Amino acid sequence: MDMLNKTGMAEALREYIKNDRPFLGICLGLQLLFDYSEENGPVEGLRLIPGAVGRFESSNGLRVPHIGWNALQFQQSSVILEGTKGHRVYFVHSYRAIPSDANKDWVSATCNYGGEFIAAIKKGNVHAVQFHPEKSGTVGLGILKGFLTGNNSNLGKTPDLAEYQSPKHASNLAKRVIACLDVRTNDKGDLVVTKGDQYDVRELSEEREVRNLGKPVELAGQYYRDGADEVTFLNITGFRDFPLDDLPMLEVLRCTSENVFVPLTIGGGIRDFRDKHGRYYSSLEVASEYFRSGADKISIGSDAVFAAEEYLKTGIKTGKTSLEQISYVYGNQAVVVSIDPRRAYLQRPDDVPFKTVKLSHPGPRGEQYAWYQCTVNGGREGRPIGAYELAKAVEELGAGEILLNCIDCDGQGQGFDIDLVKLISDAVNIPVIASSGAGAVEHFSEVFEQTSASAALAAGIFHRKETMDVTMHLSGDPMQIWFCCIKHTLS
Repeated sequence: MDMLNKTGMAEALREYIKNDRPFLGICLGLQLLFDYSEENGPVEGLRLIPGAVGRFESSNGLRVPHIGWNALQFQQSSVILEGTKGHRVYFVHSYRAIPSDANKDWVSATCNYGGEFIAAIKKGNVHAVQFHPEKSGTVGLGILKGFLTGNNSNLGKTPDLAEYQSPKHASNLAKRVIACLDVRTNDKGDLVVTKGDQYDVRELSEEREVRNLGKPVELAGQYYRDGADEVTFLNITGFRDFPLDDLPMLEVLRCTSENVFVPLTIGGGIRDFRDKHGRYYSSLEVASEYFRSGADKISIGSDAVFAAEEYLKTGIKTGKTSLEQISYVYGNQAVVVSIDPRRAYLQRPDDVPFKTVKLSHPGPRGEQYAWYQCTVNGGREGRPIGAYELAKAVEELGAGEILLNCIDCDGQGQGFDIDLVKLISDAVNIPVIASSGAGAVEHFSEVFEQTSASAALAAGIFHRKETMDVTMHLSGDPMQIWFCCIKHTLS
């Protein structure tokens, strides 16, 4: 709003909308139509729709941001939303507007997440949606096409509101099943999708070549066509390389974003840098280049560990860490923190000053307890901080989501570390993605039934083209499951 007011665009936009000119607002484009927002405020909006935009209430255990695929409940007919019948759309936000008697004439659809909020508005030629149609796959593309051309599959008939109400089974935020692909430069200099075994991505042969499962852009497109919800590229050699010199990776993002219409995440090497010419680049500049190349979210690993250690030592938020800066500029929903812990077994829970768990399965010497030591530099270096302490700290510093790996389980196919996932997902109020260890379809329902994870991520099971087996296994589950392909790791 500050920029709109400074440029004179606020008044021009207000008059444009009052004159019933064609308008489609997306996410913030919906929120700015209201009286004011509490985000970084209060900040006065365009005052075209009565009501305030407030933050989701997380004190009752609700995970904020609201991230993922949720269903619409229609309040009035809307031509551009007709193609959403029976489908979910992609939301990613921490603030929302509440329907009321004062704004009910504007509301065309609501959504439920800890209570009802406004998902879409419509009056005349003016439309706005809280979700992201450009990231909602073919359903979202249909919304954009309907607005731009009026060429909708149901255009020409007045839709019956009851006819395209979402079914009850699609009325809640879906659990996400995430396919993970590791990507790195091989010994020939080609960017390839690979797969690790406890973070070792090289073959066991004498040559020790990097495992090559295919090209990242092609696989990203294939998983999108197969129904992927998200695709994430994680550069796991970024801790030693300058990411903005990695032109192939930036090009992968650009090419993928031209053909894949679901959220894209990039991670690896997001920190302050000085290049070979001595020029300094802040972590915010690095992240901004990724965003300009097509990323929707960035994932921070090692740098978040160092930031959390300093915060726990001093208790001071400096506002200068990569996590804080990127979260402030782009919103915490755009920041994922990747945690790479390793089990450290204990005979007694008070042997270390970190949060411990009683193990479901004893350790190799019969140990009953363990703490989870965080690592940096691709799992190569252990740090004096536990996964529990790290998760709590990065939530305070501005993380919007946690990608929770487990080095011990990586590539083993024996299931997720339920003890770890439960520990972290119960500790924070932001979404947690369980990662490492999935080898059978039952592992997904297990992690959702026994923990509060919002999503589960895997690699090998999807590389083996067992996607349909997973989705069919989960389709009859009373939990809401939505297939999602997320992590293309660059190691």
